[in-house]
Amino acid sequence: MNKANLSEALDRCQNFGDIFELVKRAVRQTLGQERIGLMLYLGNLPLSVGAFHQVGSNGIVVNRKLLNLVTASARSVRDLNAYVFSILLHEYLHSLGYLNEREVRKLVYEISERSLGADHPATDMALRGPMRRLPIHGIPDNEEMGDFEIVKDFERSNQNYIR
Repeated sequence: MNKANLSEALDRCQNFGDIFELVKRAVRQTLGQERIGLMLYLGNLPLSVGAFHQVGSNGIVVNRKLLNLVTASARSVRDLNAYVFSILLHEYLHSLGYLNEREVRKLVYEISERSLGADHPATDMALRGPMRRLPIHGIPDNEEMGDFEIVKDFERSNQNYIR
């Protein structure tokens, strides 16, 4: 799938599972690596944390509060999907064993640029940071971590994760 096709496919995504399929495809095409068996959770996290993957786990946790801010402030579905793509790509790379933050940020940019093009919002977020556009100033950050909910229909692989 070329840049234009992947970019158009991302614009048509309607949920986390749709976007995650494109994240996996972009990584597979760029790095030749993949992993299956991941789960996605939404949870309350500090505003300084967009998402995380705990090493050795099969879960990615996305900050619900930031996601709600992005949803409310996004100028388009394209911008919202670009944010989710960027966050999931970052954490997916961690799940593949890339642990150095500087290396992961560089890879997120390279994969986004190769897969979506230099002018795509996800590539801009990879370059400048996904939270750059968020209106988080003045928002209280006093929530406790927790209140995790699992996102259904996230991982669509029909293979067992244990081979």
